[in-house]
Amino acid sequence: MLILGLDPSLSCTGWGVIQAKGSRLSHIANGQVPTDAAFPIAERLHSLHRAIGEVIAAHRPDAAAVEEVFVNKNPQSTLKLAQARGVVLAACAGGGVPVHEHAARLVKKAITGTGAADKHQVQAMLKVLLPGVVMAGADAADALAVAIAHIHQG
Repeated sequence: MLILGLDPSLSCTGWGVIQAKGSRLSHIANGQVPTDAAFPIAERLHSLHRAIGEVIAAHRPDAAAVEEVFVNKNPQSTLKLAQARGVVLAACAGGGVPVHEHAARLVKKAITGTGAADKHQVQAMLKVLLPGVVMAGADAADALAVAIAHIHQG
């Protein structure tokens, strides 16, 4: 089974593809989709939609796992996150990929054993779970974590 993990953000969306065969996990690919804050939001969202559509077309995942939205202290940031998340969900639906949502706390717990883990702890455990993986960045690492958490949560 191929799982596409997604960590949506308007500034930089992370993605990661994991293959699960029984209890064995294999890293397939990961990357990040940055958008340029100098461009209008509609263009940034379109660019994000197109890029995630290309990832789906290239890897043909069986399912997608997306981190649930969290509320920031800044309402403007929450709105931008929600818009990016909506575009990512639409790209998955357009590609015929079923979407499953996971709370950030549960993702951290599935990867590290504690829901209060920081990014460094998550990335260290990813290196254990996926030996030799080269992560495209922190957002890609978060996306890989979401994919693995989805597999673990079955």
